[in-house]
Amino acid sequence: MAYRKNGSKWLEIKNMISTLSFRKVMNLFLLTITYHLSRLFGRPLHYGMPWSIAVEPTTSCNLRCPECPSGLRSFTRPTGMLEPGTFSKIISEIKPWLGHLTFYFQGEPFLNPSFLDLVTLAVKNGIHTSTSTNAHYLKYETALRTVRSGLHRILISIDGADQETYEQYRIGGDIEKVLEGTRNLVMAKNELGSSTPHIVFQFLVVRPNEFQIPEIERLAKEYGVDEVKIKTAQIYDFENGSDLIPVQEQYSRYQKDPNGKYSIKNKLLNQCWKMWQSCVITWDGKVVPCCFDKDAHHQLGNVSSNGFRKVWEGLAYRSFRSSILKSRKEIDICTNCTEGTRVWAE
Repeated sequence: MAYRKNGSKWLEIKNMISTLSFRKVMNLFLLTITYHLSRLFGRPLHYGMPWSIAVEPTTSCNLRCPECPSGLRSFTRPTGMLEPGTFSKIISEIKPWLGHLTFYFQGEPFLNPSFLDLVTLAVKNGIHTSTSTNAHYLKYETALRTVRSGLHRILISIDGADQETYEQYRIGGDIEKVLEGTRNLVMAKNELGSSTPHIVFQFLVVRPNEFQIPEIERLAKEYGVDEVKIKTAQIYDFENGSDLIPVQEQYSRYQKDPNGKYSIKNKLLNQCWKMWQSCVITWDGKVVPCCFDKDAHHQLGNVSSNGFRKVWEGLAYRSFRSSILKSRKEIDICTNCTEGTRVWAE
């Protein structure tokens, strides 16, 4: 089990509970019930608004990670910044039901000048919030603003314990900036006497760094980080293997088959909890099923022109949920997915 600071789990649970309401709990209950009924009958029964959404502050990024469209600059969709007006429209429509909001899809959130203002708006509306960052922009003043925004959880991507290892995946990155940003955030929390944000070192396991997990846990303790999260890496062209696939099988999403090819370990059952309780909204308002649709090929609507509820309850969404229940293996974004075999609240 990865490192977690004593007491941090209960503080995080307390912060989550503080944002709940009866309406949100009932919404989650209805989503869970209709999801299980859909699995049972094989057709999409759905009632409720999303429990969790991810909103993309920007597609821009300062790094060039090899398995990331932002890093590769390989998007076919436009690069841009989430506008406060678009975000405000989203929040005003779904805040009564929303339990959690992640400020991340692609890109580096802190590159959006309005990012922390957007967080503040979400927190003021009683929504539990999180983000993911490469921590290159966490100067002390920004760290103070981050704590003051009320952000509940922040994942800091740190994929190596030294510069040589770190830069093999985080190309163009500087681990000293990551550690400095972490130190600033911990200091800002202490100065303001805040229990938030819950700070997580997220360690993406690839072959060059898989031996450094104990070292990352040591760094987390040294810098006062609340938790270390170990994450397996998504590889786009995994069938013929990759220099990024870890040697240690427990840290890989893929397995080597008798024919020498690689396949994903997920059995790709015809189910996916995410399709009932969450979605992703791009910086320009496009609604896509989940974080595996990085180039927004499966657009289910646009909140800027249609409004969220019309998209969430629309024909395109119902058809997509139906296709999940019929043959998930035929959906391109599902074929490299690790979700759908586990169900929250199951």
